[in-house]
Amino acid sequence: RGRMSMTRLGPYPGAAMPTPPLPPESMPRSNTFFVGAERQRANLAEFHRREQNLAEAYHKNKPLCFHSRSFQLTHPAKAANGHKDADVTLTAPMILGVADGVSQIEDFGIDASILPTDILKACEELAMHQLVPDAELPNEDAYLGPIPLLRRAFEATTSLGSLTIVLAIMDNSTRIHGKRHPMVAIITVGDCELLILRRLQGRGSRLEAICHTEMQRIDGHAQTPLQLARVDERIDEHFVDEITIEVIERGSAVHCVSAYEGDIIVMGSDGVFDNLFLDEVAALCNQLLPPGGQGPTPDGLLARLAEEIVMACHAKTRPGPNGWPDAPIGRGGKKDDTSCVIGEVVELTEAMRRQLGPPKRTSRGGLGAMRSASQGAEPWRALLERFSIFIEPIDRCCMAMGYDSAEEEELSLEPETTP
Repeated sequence: RGRMSMTRLGPYPGAAMPTPPLPPESMPRSNTFFVGAERQRANLAEFHRREQNLAEAYHKNKPLCFHSRSFQLTHPAKAANGHKDADVTLTAPMILGVADGVSQIEDFGIDASILPTDILKACEELAMHQLVPDAELPNEDAYLGPIPLLRRAFEATTSLGSLTIVLAIMDNSTRIHGKRHPMVAIITVGDCELLILRRLQGRGSRLEAICHTEMQRIDGHAQTPLQLARVDERIDEHFVDEITIEVIERGSAVHCVSAYEGDIIVMGSDGVFDNLFLDEVAALCNQLLPPGGQGPTPDGLLARLAEEIVMACHAKTRPGPNGWPDAPIGRGGKKDDTSCVIGEVVELTEAMRRQLGPPKRTSRGGLGAMRSASQGAEPWRALLERFSIFIEPIDRCCMAMGYDSAEEEELSLEPETTP
């Protein structure tokens, strides 16, 4: 019941290095077994069926987006001590995010929730400006990938604090063999995590894990994740923003995964993945999202799944009839702020795209003025309140053999060209 891993791109100072592989002579070996003709024929039929379904998905050439809900709750033990919840979540059609503010910052009189809030607001505005499919943007506003987006968001903020973060970005601009091939770009800094589930055997099958990011913890310690920070002389008189820029550009883990309708994305702070094993998360998803569903999952069901995951995390910190429950971080889990985002990949229909409207031009130096909630909801938020009206039925879920790593995707992607 361990963690699945993905290749981390690029070393960074102080990074926790993976366990070195066993020497070849100490690894068990077995001979390759002969496969009979009938079994081969059955395998070929299965492979052909899956490839055909993938080809149909490319042929549909449909842009995709996220349908999502979230839930967060401070552990009761921390709330009883007056602890302030510094987790922040982001649920938007083109981007999902979880940011976990470092609570120790509050010992220096800094609100640990402000910088996570500001960065996710900046990420949201950038993504909704840059990633609406087929929008005509000036070159300086074009989407250049998850690292430039996160860097630009950080540079648009001025508040103090420290945080870990994970973002999932829906990129519809990728073309493979001339056809649209939506991708989910994932960027993580620190110990927030992401899990993608897919019905690999068709719409009637169970959700299975196809992608899971790794935590980035310095020397493997749970209390010292890699972080994005901006602090003053009260904490570090030698700090400059260039340090955080270097963390984003050299320390972040970036992955790209093909996106298909019906994919379920589970994102959480360390309070989720320190307490629940991957198979437990998948089991909760399969319990509340049974196979055979038609169309987008109701909002209330996504919200309930996020809440069930958070409550299951808190339950790990209470002893049961057989003692303390097992958890990835150890028996008895971890009492922590716990936040979870559940995203479903759905079609971005023409009706939805018109509702989003043309992107607004950002200022030359960075983002335009940030709109607060008191200034009125963004157009896409009003859209999500009426989500079921605009979504056309999903006639089938696409299948895939698994996921591709970022390195594998880089080899196969063809840049989109302007005729």
